[in-house]
Amino acid sequence: MGKSVKFLIPLAIFIALAALLFFGLGTDPRMVPSPLVGKPAPKFSLPALDAPGRTVSDADFKDKVTLLNVWASWCYSCRAEHAELMRLSRSLDGIQILGLNWKDTTEDAMGMLRTYGDPYAASAYDPDNKVGIDWGVYGAPETFLVDGHGTICYKKIGPVGPDTWASELAPHVDLTTKTCKEPS
Repeated sequence: MGKSVKFLIPLAIFIALAALLFFGLGTDPRMVPSPLVGKPAPKFSLPALDAPGRTVSDADFKDKVTLLNVWASWCYSCRAEHAELMRLSRSLDGIQILGLNWKDTTEDAMGMLRTYGDPYAASAYDPDNKVGIDWGVYGAPETFLVDGHGTICYKKIGPVGPDTWASELAPHVDLTTKTCKEPS
């Protein structure tokens, strides 16, 4: 191998790494596609946060359009979205909001709900991320839109804001049939 070719190998590696870094920085981490969208929600059964003798499970999706919101008391963005979740829980007829309390302590999570209100029909308690792994959760907050047949219609990464329902979530579900639809 000639001296000039040996010189080009490190240069080619550097250019390839620089290109990967450049294009990687240009992607929006909130737009990471979920392989679960369009598929049945993973099966789970966890104790309810506020009543450990009761369970919250995938059976709670049956015949209801559901927002499954992954949250934790230590999560700043979860606190920021909480007021909007409270508003949605009062204004969205026929849609339930379930919580998945993630990597948290019972005391801290219940303290947050006592302080800011409880928008959840029920909140499952997943301190060890056993269910979060199956759902592909890698941060909080994340919100999954699940139709009445248990199919995941959409995954939102990041906090739910004032326009999230109308602009991001509603286009993915037909509320009349309670099924996923392709957004228009």
